[in-house]
Amino acid sequence: MNTNDSVLFENVKQVIDKEIKPFIEADGGMINLRNVQAGVVYVQLSGACAGCPGAAMTLKGGVEHILKMRIPDVKSVELAY
Repeated sequence: MNTNDSVLFENVKQVIDKEIKPFIEADGGMINLRNVQAGVVYVQLSGACAGCPGAAMTLKGGVEHILKMRIPDVKSVELAY
């Protein structure tokens, strides 16, 4: 991970931990930041989110939307397997 990705990783981690994680955990799910590479954020969803039909909507409509609003360098959010 290069320096830019390392800084972006830390910024993304803060937003996930403070703003996104509480909402996902309230619904019985879990989100873990796995990697950030060239503006693409890779997260793992588990708990109630694993296999949930709404997981894709949560990922793109929720997580990606919030991250892009808070951190302009985020290009997209993808599932890490």
